[in-house]
Amino acid sequence: MELSEQDLAAYLAEHPDFFERHAELLATVQLASPHGNRAVSLQERQIEMLRDKMRALEHRLADMMRNAADNEALSGRLLGWARALLEQTDASALPRRVVEELRERFDLPLAALRLWGMAPEFAGLDEAAPVGEDIPVLANSLSQPFCGANAGFEAARWLSAPPQSLAMVALRPDAQSAAFGLLVLGSPQSDRFTADMGTEVLARVGEVASSALLRLLPRA
Repeated sequence: MELSEQDLAAYLAEHPDFFERHAELLATVQLASPHGNRAVSLQERQIEMLRDKMRALEHRLADMMRNAADNEALSGRLLGWARALLEQTDASALPRRVVEELRERFDLPLAALRLWGMAPEFAGLDEAAPVGEDIPVLANSLSQPFCGANAGFEAARWLSAPPQSLAMVALRPDAQSAAFGLLVLGSPQSDRFTADMGTEVLARVGEVASSALLRLLPRA
């Protein structure tokens, strides 16, 4: 009966000491090198495979180190932004501070904020300007931040220039409550905010901004 390749592979897997008992075969088996049109011994081929694996691991390690550095820098920017909001003692200046600090710390050329249902003493703020009826409906529908192309959203008109891509983050006291505001971040780059990007950081931004801006809501 003729052995198949699968039978041979299974036999070698079950008998790892085969080449120890037949060491002379290692010097005679010739394989094609993946790095050129030449034949190499089985031992050389194994060494090349190990080198390829080592290179792949080195690339993965380098990627992990870059990601760690990026995450550390991002955490630092988030912390600095949150600290700036905590240091803002004038509640009426807080909405502007939220936007300005986001622009500066996260290199966002376009950012805007609208709030509704504010306490009477804050009703005259630019950020409390009237919005269309669809805006609260949109904000309440956002269980997580929206990211994607600008499809003519009313909120995009709050920005100083038309964005190619944008993110919209609902502001609410907690996950179960109705929204009292909408934060809009825009970019002239179409790939800055995409539908398939992660939204964890934007969600944290929304939570911090919401907590800070609760000071502007009517007292219960």
